[in-house]
Amino acid sequence: MPAPENLLKARLKRGEATTGLWLSLANSYTAELAGTIGFDWVMIDGEHSPNDLRTIMEQLQVLKNSASSVCVRPPIGETYLIKQLLDMGAQSLLIPMVESAEQAEMLVRAVRYPPRGVRGVGSGSARAAAFGTVDNYLATADDQICLMLQLESRAAIAALDEIATVDGVDCLFIGPSDLSADMGYLGNPFAPEVQSVIEDTIKRIRAHGKAAGVYMLDLKHAKHYQELGANMITVASDVGTLVNGLKQIRQIYS
Repeated sequence: MPAPENLLKARLKRGEATTGLWLSLANSYTAELAGTIGFDWVMIDGEHSPNDLRTIMEQLQVLKNSASSVCVRPPIGETYLIKQLLDMGAQSLLIPMVESAEQAEMLVRAVRYPPRGVRGVGSGSARAAAFGTVDNYLATADDQICLMLQLESRAAIAALDEIATVDGVDCLFIGPSDLSADMGYLGNPFAPEVQSVIEDTIKRIRAHGKAAGVYMLDLKHAKHYQELGANMITVASDVGTLVNGLKQIRQIYS
């Protein structure tokens, strides 16, 4: 029995357009609810949300049978943390703040078993291998990992061409908020200067044959990015949807 097929990785490789939902509320109940809606993928956020290993694992468990592919963003791209996330069953990882080809190469090695990488071999006790009952897991796991790297600074954009040529990187994902802050437009990702860089970056990523991702909750801009070639777009978040919905109700009854 091989490792489970990563449907998101396959779709991105084919160049399909996908949209997804950010999960920041850090609990399994809302994650399970979100998994019934029909998004192409959901992203469990561990960088800017109060998630830890246990809450991430609980969300992976309740989303196991969801039609949505499940991704995880750790707070940092450390090898030990990546190892734990992979062993608990995450197959698609979004690593924040990547700024060099050297960093990208290190991350590729972190998600692969020796001799291709440095992922620790502990499948006998890992949820990812059904606790050692997936006999062919070690031989097939590497090919089902989807590694996505987040570009969030001027340094990252400058190194894009080198990062994109690293074998094993599946998607380069633009973070408009941090990028705009680094460009001197804190809190204003819609500044024309920022938008120009984002648009050019999407085209450059796709020219390298990589999937291009971007976080954009404004649907007009999201549609524009999709037309430019972006094929992994965050179009909603659980926090934003809840806040906006409650605000609308409050305004009606105020």
